[in-house]
Amino acid sequence: MNSLKFKPSLYLLTFLLVSADFLVLYFSLKAAQFTQNQSVDIASYIWIPIFILSSFATQKIYVIRYDFWGDAKKILKVFFFSFFVVFTVISLAKISDVYSVPFLLNFFVIAIFATLFFKRLFKKFLFSFNFFKIKVRVMADEENYEIICNEITKNWYFGYEVNDESYDIVVVSSRGFEINRLQESIREFSHNTKDIYLIPYLDNLDFSHTTIVDFSNIRFSALHIENRLLNYKNMFIKSFFEKIVVVMLFPFALVLHLFISYFIKTDSRGDTFFKQQRLGKNSELFECYKYRTMYENSQNILDEYLLQNPDEVDYYEKYHKYKNDPRITKIGRFLRKTSLDELPQFYNILKGDMNLIGPRPYMPEELVDIGKDNKEIILKVKPGLTGLWQVSGRNELTFKKRVDLDVWYIQNWSLWMDFVIFLKTINVVLLKVGAR
Repeated sequence: MNSLKFKPSLYLLTFLLVSADFLVLYFSLKAAQFTQNQSVDIASYIWIPIFILSSFATQKIYVIRYDFWGDAKKILKVFFFSFFVVFTVISLAKISDVYSVPFLLNFFVIAIFATLFFKRLFKKFLFSFNFFKIKVRVMADEENYEIICNEITKNWYFGYEVNDESYDIVVVSSRGFEINRLQESIREFSHNTKDIYLIPYLDNLDFSHTTIVDFSNIRFSALHIENRLLNYKNMFIKSFFEKIVVVMLFPFALVLHLFISYFIKTDSRGDTFFKQQRLGKNSELFECYKYRTMYENSQNILDEYLLQNPDEVDYYEKYHKYKNDPRITKIGRFLRKTSLDELPQFYNILKGDMNLIGPRPYMPEELVDIGKDNKEIILKVKPGLTGLWQVSGRNELTFKKRVDLDVWYIQNWSLWMDFVIFLKTINVVLLKVGAR
């Protein structure tokens, strides 16, 4: 195997991706022109798509294969930067009378959505051919090998294919290997492999948010790490943007509430709302609101059911939920599948008990299971209406995995991560993924 040899497929792929992006940007100009009442000379605007493509290249999206969200983040970054540059150039050159501001605004809005949509579509088409796939050698212990290979297999956007015999790049997960063996393996791979990706031993941290400090005199590099969501500046930014989103969503939530309340009342006897004490920030208890999804005599129903199905007790100990909960009403089952039973927690958000996105609120009796070290991290922030757990499998995950995800979220928080979780939550609600 020699991964340093010339690979025409990679150059052809780059050419096709650049060409596709240019065509999308060009037709975005045409679409923006269609929305204008007055005629627009597209030829005078052609430098803008060229500048955007050049900016894409500086972000290395044609060289490094990111996942969709990684690509989306860099694409949005380029568009916002290009928007600023274009209007600055027009203003400083005093040619604002030549360029139509409404036309440019339409172009950028259309181009953002069109680029993201068609890039995803075009890559799905291209990577259906093995010719454009990159073969990956994975070096990891048994557990991480399975995790990495599953991601490579399921996430078609990468365009990767696992192949331990003939490969183009190497992914090395350092966990589980002695340092001497790790260094020797990397040295051997370096002889004939240009691209080696090393997953650090501390895989509970997102190193893309770290700052690398170079101590050149002693040939050491240090990584500056912080619990990002415990930073007061980040907490303010998160709170500010979430309040804007909640205010925008509130009218829609109010209309939904009227319909849901009606169906709950007609489905079974009892109150519309259900409230339960949950652990909030700094372990303070608060009343967490949900729609009632169970029958009034739910405890009697459950006791009888557990006597007949003792295996459910073991399931609850592992997942902190029942596989088939007999207490749930018909409308309650629908509300849980769509996660709409959580909608009343908008009130908790407005009260200041919760965030829109964060670790899910734990019950007081779960405090011991969370663990002392994890408790010191999770209970330092407000719980959220939705979070990483909900979009990562939800009921299919064990309680321990849920705790691990909550800790990872807090330590590696970013506004972009919240944005991705918010979009994925919509997908979970619509497609009912991982919900019971």
